[in-house]
Amino acid sequence: MLTERASRTAVIGKWLIPALAVAGLVFAIRHFAQFEEFVALARKAEPLWLLLALGFQAATYLCVASGWQAVLRRAGHPLPLRSLIPVAITKLFADQAIPGAGMGGNFLLIQRLTRLGTPRGAAMAALLVSMIGFYASYAALALIMLFTLWLHRQATPLLTGLVTTFLIIAVALPSLALWLRRRGSQPLPPRIENIAFLHNVLQLVGEAPEELVRDRALIARVTGFNGLVFLADTATLAACLLAVGQPLELSTAFIALISGSIAMTLAPIPLGLGTFEASCIAMLTLLGVSIEPAVTATLLLRGMTLWLPLGLGFALLRSGNRPDGNSDDGCDHD
Repeated sequence: MLTERASRTAVIGKWLIPALAVAGLVFAIRHFAQFEEFVALARKAEPLWLLLALGFQAATYLCVASGWQAVLRRAGHPLPLRSLIPVAITKLFADQAIPGAGMGGNFLLIQRLTRLGTPRGAAMAALLVSMIGFYASYAALALIMLFTLWLHRQATPLLTGLVTTFLIIAVALPSLALWLRRRGSQPLPPRIENIAFLHNVLQLVGEAPEELVRDRALIARVTGFNGLVFLADTATLAACLLAVGQPLELSTAFIALISGSIAMTLAPIPLGLGTFEASCIAMLTLLGVSIEPAVTATLLLRGMTLWLPLGLGFALLRSGNRPDGNSDDGCDHD
């Protein structure tokens, strides 16, 4: 059985990497005009603030990798951050290259962690706990954003409804993942058994140790790391606004970032292209930012969170994601 599961993982790895490479190339070609616009705007912006914004973006990968590291250490299979940060970048690339609720990135995460010597159960636990932590922090920050808008009398019924809809999703998705983990270890209905993909996914989810996905202290820690990702993105937007000469309060960048993220999550558009930008720009202007710096800063932010990771992730994917020069099945642990 273990040999069969290992062969299935190997098969997934063989088709996933070429598919990601092709999808990333297609995505880049289709949106090359937006990339050119980002480059043009970056040339006109204040370079020191842009460097600071890039530093905040680098911190997001550190936070994501730290969340995975906390789960793997708790599972007894720790990995160093220098091995996990490239995985975080390639996962973001996969999520962007193949839109689909992050399934491409999730499969890539499991594949990369197992190649680094992590048992599949521990790798699956890292995915599930990080998903729970992501939506927990996301929901908490959405509520803070709504409360802040209410204090400024800007919490419109439409925005309140959007946040409420998002909160339902934020609760439903982790709950579904936990249900699948419990259901994955039980016999499946014949119809599902005959669908190889669903059968393999449910078996994979069921391998995550229950003591890890129900460890409240661990979930709280991972939630904190995911919250720091959103705060680093907020600081990135603030630095982009400063780069184009727009003074502002951090609360303005925070509200705009979270509102744009919620619009991107709810919209049935790959990567939220257009929806994030429209929502973020609208919120910035609503809070007093002039339209030109609002548009410029938002496009600079999207360049750093979308285009730069796309190129870097593609490069790491081609290099095999082995920055330390070790073999696929080995890595120096903490």
